[in-house]
Amino acid sequence: MPHTADIALPHGTHLHCHVAGERGRPVLMFLHGFPEGAFIWDALLAHFAQPAHGGYRCVAPNLRGFGASSCPAEPEAYRAKHLVQDITALIATECADGAPLACLVAHDWGGAVAWNLANQRPELLHRLAIVNAPHPGAFLRELEHNPAQQAASQYMHFLCRPDAEALLAEDDFRRLFAFFHAPDVPAPAWLTDSVRAQYRALWQQGLTGACNYYRASPLRPPRAADPAAQALALPESMLTVQVPTLVLWGMEDPALLPGLLNGLDAWVPQLQLQRVPGASHWLLHEQPARATAELERFLQSN
Repeated sequence: MPHTADIALPHGTHLHCHVAGERGRPVLMFLHGFPEGAFIWDALLAHFAQPAHGGYRCVAPNLRGFGASSCPAEPEAYRAKHLVQDITALIATECADGAPLACLVAHDWGGAVAWNLANQRPELLHRLAIVNAPHPGAFLRELEHNPAQQAASQYMHFLCRPDAEALLAEDDFRRLFAFFHAPDVPAPAWLTDSVRAQYRALWQQGLTGACNYYRASPLRPPRAADPAAQALALPESMLTVQVPTLVLWGMEDPALLPGLLNGLDAWVPQLQLQRVPGASHWLLHEQPARATAELERFLQSN
């Protein structure tokens, strides 16, 4: 099983990582989202580190602001340029002799970082795999023009509130656990006592960093006092991704609607899109075997 390592980066940030596999092997790197931590990837790390499944060096950091990684207090420290800098430096630390990643795998906010990195530094990765994380061009378009996506993203304004951390921590993190299922349905089977304990241990280390991702980003639905996405323009040069890319998408995601998949191939010419009916935003928890099989197939494809 994976072990943990605290990795110091040259620019002063340190990232607390889950790692498996031998140094010097081709590297798979895994980026989690909100309100997750590196532990969500543990089964995938253990799988792909095995010689029978590629024998990769597998690295999953807790992103800055999460768990025991560096957690700057100010929202400005969570702008995209800083998040990309962290992962660029981690790649340089983990990849032998400047080799690129075999694949960067990312979910949710980790995907936002990964889309940016693949656009800005394509030489650092052979492949990109995205799980329910919107391409920035598609997300901007839908936040500007799709009322359904605007409604689905209103929670972002809550997470920007100055008291968001306190509210999320109330009543044993009741609001955070509620992110995992609709209010009128029971908790999903995957949310066992042991998984709850992993999330609780992560959140008890602090929530300010996690909320600062939302405070730092202009990609949120516009409203009267905050133009947000409507004040943003992204040039096409910031949106193209030339590396082979797998997008694995749970189609029942209540926060990220299927309209986000429209037009992706215009930005991502080497796109493989796999829609997963019956899966939500938490596809990695709900259908781990499907996620593993799709990633394995993608890594072996030409």
